[in-house]
Amino acid sequence: MRSTNTFGIHFVLRMSRGKNGKAAIYVRIVVNKSRSEIALKRLIDIADWNKVKGMAKPKNVELKALNSYLEETRGLLTSHYQEFIIKKQLVTADAIKNKYLGIVEQENTLQSLMEYHNLHMKEVLAYGTLKNYFTTVKYLKEFLLKQFKKPDIYLTELDYQFITQFEYFLRTYEPTDYHKGMANNGVMKHLERFRKMVRLAVRLGWIEKNPFELYKLRLQKVERDFLTSDELSKIEKKDFSVQRIQYAKDLFVFSCYTGIAYIDVMQLTPDNILLGTDGNRWIKTTREKTDTSVNVPILPKADAIIEKYKDNPRAIAHGTMFPVISNQKLNSYLKEVADLCGIKKNLTFHLARHTFATSVTLSNGVPIETVSKMLGHTTIRTTQIYAKVVEQKVSQDMANLRNRLEENEQNTLKVLNG
Repeated sequence: MRSTNTFGIHFVLRMSRGKNGKAAIYVRIVVNKSRSEIALKRLIDIADWNKVKGMAKPKNVELKALNSYLEETRGLLTSHYQEFIIKKQLVTADAIKNKYLGIVEQENTLQSLMEYHNLHMKEVLAYGTLKNYFTTVKYLKEFLLKQFKKPDIYLTELDYQFITQFEYFLRTYEPTDYHKGMANNGVMKHLERFRKMVRLAVRLGWIEKNPFELYKLRLQKVERDFLTSDELSKIEKKDFSVQRIQYAKDLFVFSCYTGIAYIDVMQLTPDNILLGTDGNRWIKTTREKTDTSVNVPILPKADAIIEKYKDNPRAIAHGTMFPVISNQKLNSYLKEVADLCGIKKNLTFHLARHTFATSVTLSNGVPIETVSKMLGHTTIRTTQIYAKVVEQKVSQDMANLRNRLEENEQNTLKVLNG
């Protein structure tokens, strides 16, 4: 927010507004480049006005009283200006005029923007994405209370400094329910969602200038973790006597061989299994996150898990392919799977999707375009993130190239030697 302003109050005459040879007195408010005037409903003879001093010539008691009134007006307008400064609000000539006249300005606030966004995006964004916005809103509310000691601010008060202060707040935030604070990309994700809300405010005409114009998000490249073929085999071969652990393992393996995300797995029904043109069974569904179609041939290991749970009473009661379980519980049980299988990686359900993209498909020569289609990616650039980490596939391809080059060289020598 701007810390220094040019501020001035001047009393001027308006001949056109006067009558009977008198001129009307107006007060002109100037703040930076903004100007506004208020009619004071006072008239004066032009001869009795000191244009240089901007006040009446104190010839008599009546003119002295007029000057006192003008000074009172100046003092009141100045106090309104100082109030805006103290509250760190955007100050304009019109804002001071409205304050003086008792006109309440209906300005949009950050709180109203957040509520408007989340209400109108309810039908547009997937629930999982909307939940992330709820979390960003929670942090913004905490930041307002800590930084400004109030629950809301006007959108006109948003500026570059607000963004950088919010970034610092997120980076230094100390959670009470878990040990680790936010990493860089976590901070950037919240700022990215905040930026989208501010852009909405600009499109709605609630603010004229986007404070994010000069701010650049700084996401760090993160390599996607995945299970190697050996690690996946360890989990597949391990059977668990505890039913909840076994179920978590089965769902994880199913996702490793289909690439289907948690929310989409939970929404699968028997109707999603269709016979493909190749005569084999396929899963045909739509991604909750991006609303894109996903068509995946059912590999034998995934098919075995479908068959295992097709008569499960809980699944039948919900009309789903598998019994419903929360993502939080599922990831908690997968931690136990990892410990019991000697897997040192952070085993989450989403890791199964990464594993499908890398160890199961790309590493086994499935073209990246095909993998992208099965994953339901809207752009192949997203799939290329997985392709970059498959060193094994790169090594195999180069080994094949090396063999072909050697064979070509040997064939050439044979031809030359007759």
